[in-house]
Amino acid sequence: MTPWLTIVGIGEDGWDGLFAAGRHALSEAEIVIGSQRTLAMLPVSGAERLEWPQPFAKVVEQLKPLRGRRTVMLATGDPMNFGAARKILTFVPKAEVTIVPHLSAFSLAAARLGWSIPDCDCFTIHGRPAANVETFIQPGARLLLLTEDGSSIGEVCRRLVARGFPESQVTVLENMGGPHEAITSFAASSPPRKDWSPLNSMAVHCIAGTAAKIWPRVAGLPDEAFTHDGQLTKREVRATTLAALSPAPDQLLWDVGAGCGSVAIEWMRSTRGCEAIAIESDAGRRAMIVANADQLGTPRLKVIAGSAPEALKDLPRPDAVFIGGGVGVPGVFEAAWDALKSGGPMVANVVTIEGEMHLYDLQEKHGGDLVRIEVSILHRIGKLRALKPRMPVVQWRTRKP
Repeated sequence: MTPWLTIVGIGEDGWDGLFAAGRHALSEAEIVIGSQRTLAMLPVSGAERLEWPQPFAKVVEQLKPLRGRRTVMLATGDPMNFGAARKILTFVPKAEVTIVPHLSAFSLAAARLGWSIPDCDCFTIHGRPAANVETFIQPGARLLLLTEDGSSIGEVCRRLVARGFPESQVTVLENMGGPHEAITSFAASSPPRKDWSPLNSMAVHCIAGTAAKIWPRVAGLPDEAFTHDGQLTKREVRATTLAALSPAPDQLLWDVGAGCGSVAIEWMRSTRGCEAIAIESDAGRRAMIVANADQLGTPRLKVIAGSAPEALKDLPRPDAVFIGGGVGVPGVFEAAWDALKSGGPMVANVVTIEGEMHLYDLQEKHGGDLVRIEVSILHRIGKLRALKPRMPVVQWRTRKP
């Protein structure tokens, strides 16, 4: 079908700032859809005007009856940069859609500050938990982020201070590109009290203090990064486990017997779009998982109450599975293995003789590698020192054919 829907990006400069393609699409449109704010930027025309539905997910029902009619949807900035176009293209084929981008908030902010976009982490907390910022707080990092509204500014600053980055330089850019544009800079520890425009973006230059908690993106966070009761896959074993699981963008992990959620959280921190489901029967540990996910920047982590294999029913099929506890429970391996997508990795860790025997049997039937991981940590013995061994872990790594 000939494209009938045009998604036009528009900025605070309104009609005057539109590219020729956007103006042409609007002049030919039978129907124009946008927010109350963006529709008010347009000159009078004969097109029917419709406001975006609330919630925005209802846009599916709004657009379906319009198929084949010349329709323009207005979106703020670049519709493909955390914009409305991503949602639209999930149900309208690209062949039926033309996209006319405007300057994104990231482009405008980078131009105002003189920052090179490839040298920045660009992300959004609009419609998403502010905890997402935690993963990106690193020494020297430059962050460009889209906010929910004025309240996002105080929450981001609070998290910077809590992580030991109080001197980080924060810049709030309000109403960029329009007549009411304003730029305000301050230290994260001293945000000014003012009524921020709800249309704002933030730029942060992260500066680590002497007490900064520096949590790297690579696998193997320090054990003290997690709230736990001892049921924790220790740092060295966790790094090995993540390497064997081989996270890739947009993949889903099942963390079975998740404990405090350390493996699921590191999986989600590892690369773009990784998702995880943590299955844990203990209520206290589930609370720890939620707290750790908030503190370490993975608020999307889904926590399931219950024990495997019963709790695994009806969950989305995983791309990878980690069994940190209960691999010897009847039905746990079988349920996880059946659900695991073809080619997906499975990793199981055990510390008991009974667990080892079960892994020997599984390796014999399904192949893969068995590895014993032994780690010794330096301890004081009076005035002397010695390396004290931890309980060894046997790890089974395999991939589903």
